[in-house]
Amino acid sequence: MEQFSTYIPTQIQFGSGSLESLGREKLPGKKALIVVSAGGSMRRHGYLDRTVALLKKQGIDSVIFDKILPNPILSHVMEGAALARQEGCDFVLGLGGGSSIDSAKSIAVMVNNPGDYWDYINGGSGKGKPVTEAVLPIVAITTTAGTGTEADPWTVITNQDKNEKIGFGTPDTFPTLSIVDPELMLSVPPKLTAYQGFDAFFHAAEGYIANIATPISDLYALESVRLISRYLPRAVADGNDIEARSQVALANTLSGMVESTSSCTSEHSMEHALSAFKPKLPHGAGLIMLSKAYFTHFASVVPQRLAELAAAMGEETSAVPEADRPMLMVTALEKLQRACGVDELKMSDYGLEKAQIPAYAQNARNTMGGLFEMDRAPLSEQEVIAIYEKAYR
Repeated sequence: MEQFSTYIPTQIQFGSGSLESLGREKLPGKKALIVVSAGGSMRRHGYLDRTVALLKKQGIDSVIFDKILPNPILSHVMEGAALARQEGCDFVLGLGGGSSIDSAKSIAVMVNNPGDYWDYINGGSGKGKPVTEAVLPIVAITTTAGTGTEADPWTVITNQDKNEKIGFGTPDTFPTLSIVDPELMLSVPPKLTAYQGFDAFFHAAEGYIANIATPISDLYALESVRLISRYLPRAVADGNDIEARSQVALANTLSGMVESTSSCTSEHSMEHALSAFKPKLPHGAGLIMLSKAYFTHFASVVPQRLAELAAAMGEETSAVPEADRPMLMVTALEKLQRACGVDELKMSDYGLEKAQIPAYAQNARNTMGGLFEMDRAPLSEQEVIAIYEKAYR
């Protein structure tokens, strides 16, 4: 067995009603910048008021920054950091989906560090400078099950001026405390439930086929895949099914642990390019569009791993010849997408153009080239273009 290292320093409070733990857990400061989306759902559903009240119960003040977009952008990171400095906030709390929590992490980096956030980004036009000043502590309260960002250090921000959507993280961008309360997920609409659930699925599946997978990440990945395959259709069909919501939430947190102990692969780079050009494309939807072509390509690269994923998804692999087992994963993926009502997604519906595929391929490698290095066999530029073309509708 190869040597490996694992590090997940986040305290996670999981389960229905766990939001209430915010009123009693030791928190990392006395004044929070609460980062939420611009959509207003955190106010509409009462989650923001509850969060503010639970902080007050511990004598903690808060300031609200409510401009975050579904694909969070660089200018809002800088604006949020300026507000935190101005208000004297000593920790950042992300409340909502991955966009709010990712933004909270990036804002926490920029409160004390000079210059522009893109100065610290590796890839694209980023300057790759080291983060030298203290990152503010981060608390994450997730109201969706998709990104796993509550259990990993990663944050994804878009530089709209450059069409660059790039992931970033340091050991200090792990949340100190994460709260995963499935009751806060009951309000997520069916389509978003599906998109987010598939995002978690691909974090786990990619982490399982990545070349840095470990025995620990494999355990997290296979269980995440098993839970999503079994419970995501139920959560999509009935958003009030608290058992299904809880199991998908657990799968999502496990997928974040996969990202902390293994890595995503080039599928994520390829999707980031799509939503960098078309920010209204939900990340999970983009991954769904790419997935059949992507995993079909890798069936011949990692056949045993795909066969094991197929088994975790409920396929009876022993009943078919060994050579056919890897493609059972793609078959199971198609079944799961049909069960969740997302099997007819088309890139063209989001304004993505077939003629632009070479530009998407170049963007994927230029901005998120590091994930291509996580593939077990290198993808050539022509192979990337071929996957996009097979996925395009």
